Order: sequence, then structure tokens, then C-alpha cells
Amino acid sequence: MKKLLCFFLLLSSAVFAAGNVESVTLVKSDKSWDGSSLPAYPTEAPEISVLKITIPAHTELPLHKHPIINAGYMVKGALKVVTDENKTLQLKAGDALIEVVEKWHYGVNEGDESVEIVVFYAGTKESAYSIKK
Repeated sequence: MKKLLCFFLLLSSAVFAAGNVESVTLVKSDKSWDGSSLPAYPTEAPEISVLKITIPAHTELPLHKHPIINAGYMVKGALKVVTDENKTLQLKAGDALIEVVEKWHYGVNEGDESVEIVVFYAGTKESAYSIKK
């Protein structure tokens, strides 16, 4: 039994030593992409949601705003984001962003392929992800 245990311990250490773990911070800030300060977190019990959003080619999203803090990672495609103050952000696959909060904006996929974004929302059970104008 001891020999078997030693074998598994040696095997598991070899597996863990096989590769180097790498951690890269994609985005970290107390401000959204347009330079605005992020609001305080809600005082109620938090709820984190992770959504995969797909935007078809040649599609413009309606004007909307997010009442809660959210951040996204572009998996595929390219997206232009425009605020009602005409501030513009161009995103491509591999980009990360901290989205504007309580500001009207829309996104446009002007490309020939769909856009895939993974978005992380930090709200509460009652929080809406977005509100359309």
C-alpha cells in the first residue's frame, strides 16, 4: 500500500511539473474604457453572472446602458462601441474592456463574421444587465 501511495505521489508531482502556469492580467482599473470612475458595488448580496454574447455580422445593437459594473473579453470578431457623447472604442478578438456604467451607448459589428464576447456582470439578484433606451 505504501509503495502504491508513493507511486501516485511521484506521478502527481511529475504531472504538475510538466508545464508552467501563467497568469496575465487582461484589464484592471477603477475606471471604465471611457475614463469614467466606476460606481461603488451594491450593498445587497452580490451575484456574479458570466454571459457569452454573440452579435451577428453587420448588426447594430440598440442604444442601451448598463446599471451595473461589467467587463468583457472579445473571443472572436471586431466591434465598435459608441457612446452618446461620440466617444468610440474599437475592439478586436483578444481585447478586454471594462464597460461604461449608466452611460448610453451602442455597439456595431461592421464585419463579415459574428462577434463573440464573454461578459462578466457584478450585480445583485435583482440587477438588470442592460436597459434599452
